[in-house]
Amino acid sequence: MVCGCHRLSAAGRLIERISLVGSTNAALLARLAAAEPVPEGHWLVTDRQSEGRGRRGREWFDGLGNFMGSTVVHVRAGDPPIATLALVAGLAVHEVVSAMVPPPNLALLKWPNDVLIGSAKLSGILLERQGDAVVIGIGVNLAAAPDLPDRPTIALTAFGPAPDRDHFADCLAAAFARDLDRWRTYGLAPIIARWCAAAHPAGTPLAVGEPGEPPLHGTFAGLDDEGALILALPDGTTRTIHAGEVRVAH
Repeated sequence: MVCGCHRLSAAGRLIERISLVGSTNAALLARLAAAEPVPEGHWLVTDRQSEGRGRRGREWFDGLGNFMGSTVVHVRAGDPPIATLALVAGLAVHEVVSAMVPPPNLALLKWPNDVLIGSAKLSGILLERQGDAVVIGIGVNLAAAPDLPDRPTIALTAFGPAPDRDHFADCLAAAFARDLDRWRTYGLAPIIARWCAAAHPAGTPLAVGEPGEPPLHGTFAGLDDEGALILALPDGTTRTIHAGEVRVAH
């Protein structure tokens, strides 16, 4: 890891900026495993990642000028289901990005952990647990987007100059802290309601299935009261999806 600097955001959250790391998630997981103190509100943000990864071990695009960072949530008794932190993080990214995307373009949430503009992926989220802590990694294409063979992608430079990465980090840290407090204080129901309001519309065609497997086709019918995806099937029934690869079908 290349040394960096620590600074306080405008809201007083500690943002540790470094120039290079293998993976911000892996770095925080290693600190937690070594019993190093990593308080909530601490963010590790990097200029470049040499071993960034997404869900299911995918490599994460390393684009200079993009946001690549991770933070920690320490699990408390009475917290909502931990997996729903993906919804919390998605809402925080959506809030910040929406202020940077000019109409008629819309930032949309896709279950469980992506932020889209139209059908193109702008951001991804990865949750990993270490003991009683959850590391949440977030990547957002501020300056550049990867060229992926299986899905469209987009960066915020499609709408103008790339946002300043450090300003974006400040805004995201503040938004995530607010939504984390709401998640703990008011429970899951308001989070789900807000998430569904920010998602692609009900009836959006979706395909669910791991790569190499025949996908299950249906349409988006919201989330259940535990944050799982409800997929409406062509025969009029519904299927509750608790895990899996979800894509907007065309």
